[in-house]
Amino acid sequence: MLADTEVAPVVEMRGITIEFPGVKALVGVDFTLRPGEIHTLMGENGAGKSTLIKALTGVYAIDAGTITVGGRQREFRTTADAQAAGISTVYQEINLCTNLTVGENVMLGHEVRTAGRIDWRATHRDAARHLAGLGLEIDTHSLLATHSIAVQQLVAISRAMVTESRVLVLDEPTSSLDRGEVEQLFAVMRDLRARGVAILFVTHFLDQVYEISDRLTVLRNGALVGEYPAAELPRAELISLMIGRELDELSALSRTAVREIDRDAEPVFHAAELGRHGMLAPADLEVFDGEVVGIAGLLGSGRTELVRLVYGAVRPDSGRVRIRGKAARITSPRHAIDHRIAFSSEDRRAEGIIGDLTVAENIVLGIQAKRGWLRKVRRAEALAVFADYAAALGVRPSDPNRLVRDLSGGNQQKVLLARWLATAPQLIILDEPTRGIDIGAKADIQRKVAELAGQGLAVVFISSELEEVLRISQRVVVMRDRRKIGELVSHDIDVADLVDYIARHEIAETVA
Repeated sequence: MLADTEVAPVVEMRGITIEFPGVKALVGVDFTLRPGEIHTLMGENGAGKSTLIKALTGVYAIDAGTITVGGRQREFRTTADAQAAGISTVYQEINLCTNLTVGENVMLGHEVRTAGRIDWRATHRDAARHLAGLGLEIDTHSLLATHSIAVQQLVAISRAMVTESRVLVLDEPTSSLDRGEVEQLFAVMRDLRARGVAILFVTHFLDQVYEISDRLTVLRNGALVGEYPAAELPRAELISLMIGRELDELSALSRTAVREIDRDAEPVFHAAELGRHGMLAPADLEVFDGEVVGIAGLLGSGRTELVRLVYGAVRPDSGRVRIRGKAARITSPRHAIDHRIAFSSEDRRAEGIIGDLTVAENIVLGIQAKRGWLRKVRRAEALAVFADYAAALGVRPSDPNRLVRDLSGGNQQKVLLARWLATAPQLIILDEPTRGIDIGAKADIQRKVAELAGQGLAVVFISSELEEVLRISQRVVVMRDRRKIGELVSHDIDVADLVDYIARHEIAETVA
């Protein structure tokens, strides 16, 4: 359903400008949100999406422009001001209390009180009513921590709607959900839309954008590109609007998969029967100079488990490893670093970036770890390393003193890649390096991986997007149920072939 453009907007933002020291995050941006529509905000990481949302929700004060909600001009100094105006937000990182019950989370701050005390029976009854209003049947007395991320997202939405908000902001709500969970969330969103709620949606998944959106607003470099009905904007054009150029890069990258690899030489890395009981069945893996080996499989197939054993982040209890033909012992990350093996984790927040350090400090951490903490990296050297890799990878903004937590997800991922490249590895393992980042940053990282492989670096590449794995790899190791089920040559197959390979293996196992 497309909201009636004749209906008065519930939100009008005009000429929104926000500046940070040395950076104009938003410049004269207009945005309109109407009742009963799902309006998706699109743009690369760093385009200004999060800044615009934070302006609307009272996190950031605006330097210029106006915000009108329900026909009344507002000045939001705090998030409470935005909530009082009927604007609620559910962030990617769910802001709930997992040690409390579902009902306590739904009604937090709005508990039913009798004679000055919380009436818990009535509070849980109201919580159940609000959940049922979204088509959810959940035991309100159950501990929130016992539920999936998907259910927690829906609980967060229910809590947001307790105040009967007119505007619901959903910032990357599907990033950690599987397909069935996404469908459940979309059903709730459609129901809210039918009730006249205006939904501002942010996601990096283009399929989801076109499945659920009525209208799109595109930002680029802090400026408005335009507003479009989703049904009238082809995907290729959307991508071009987001990145400001025709997107030929990704298709061009597919040509890297046919590059010849010298398999008569000793592999950079060779593991035989590498495994750990209860975690991963013994598996073989080898990678040659200049080769990108993709690891593909469904969620829980063992992709990450395999590379963590390779890196020594988890100690294997079986297997033999050879580095350039020589026996090696890798039972800790320290051993891996000594053998010039680098690993970028899929969890960049918990195991990657250190938010309270600057960009330059984050980049030189790998060098510092390799040297040991008694040989400090001097500031002049850190700045020189930053200058080299920030330019090579296109880290934005190019400010060595910026706290890394203030960068977009795509730029944080580039900082992590820079950290490990600065250690001069002979093998780099990239676990989901493009997850949750926009198409432009994704193209930048894929292009850099292809370039590094062309220069002789050995790469192991994991992605949940099978098309991405096939595009960038020469060979694909296929995983299922925490074991390796085979290897395929990338340029001989497409995504359908890869999915069929996994399915046929499953059928064969069932028959056996």
